[in-house]
Amino acid sequence: MTQQLELSIVIPCYNEAKRLDVAQISQFLKNQQNVLLCFVDDGSKDNTLEVLHNLKNNFPTSVEVISTIKNGGKAAAVRTGVLYCNQQLNQKHVAYLDADLATSLEECYEISQQINTTVVFAFGSRISKIDNQIDRKLYRFYVGRIIATAISQQLGITVYDTQCGCKIIDNELSKKIFKESFISKWLFDVELFHRIIAIYGKDKMHQICREIPLKKWIDIGESKVQFTYFFKLWLDLFTIGKTYKTKHNK
Repeated sequence: MTQQLELSIVIPCYNEAKRLDVAQISQFLKNQQNVLLCFVDDGSKDNTLEVLHNLKNNFPTSVEVISTIKNGGKAAAVRTGVLYCNQQLNQKHVAYLDADLATSLEECYEISQQINTTVVFAFGSRISKIDNQIDRKLYRFYVGRIIATAISQQLGITVYDTQCGCKIIDNELSKKIFKESFISKWLFDVELFHRIIAIYGKDKMHQICREIPLKKWIDIGESKVQFTYFFKLWLDLFTIGKTYKTKHNK
């Protein structure tokens, strides 16, 4: 039987050739022998795929590269990577992380250590404190707080930051919550919370989840989410709420 990986990290990529920090990724892979990075090229139009294949050549046992012809959005890319890891790899936990590495690979790995026999879901949170470094554009912070408040109200649980791009999931749970495709290309994180609540119930979420304040989060560049999506976002959120409310009541 193939040796069990400690962690697989799915990283969706769309036109990331200039932003991928190859040096940082390479250093992480040299230090962590039991972690695999699964890059999903989501129909990039630049030479992202070439950069990823070079990484694969340098770290053949620690890197997987999946390529989709058509851009399907972050939700589909992450799901494609998680399904691949679940089907092809032997791992304890699976994570996903943004390609800009605003949250570092090292901190993602550190948060993964929170997963145990009780905790099945852990995620980073951009809570700014005196002893950490959260570098986020002011307008994105305010917009984010408005969205986060609305999401918490919909979920019926207190979550500071559902949208941080660093999530780690117990392998068995990941098989359940990524089984179906997502409604939204960008708010799929909210759907994951709905799916976990459906399995465990709201009362147990504080036992099986850990929201970990990040030590460092750097706003590397402009978001791939267009500003105009802020208006469509509310329709997506309404649709998600209505859909999962119906599912929960069945």
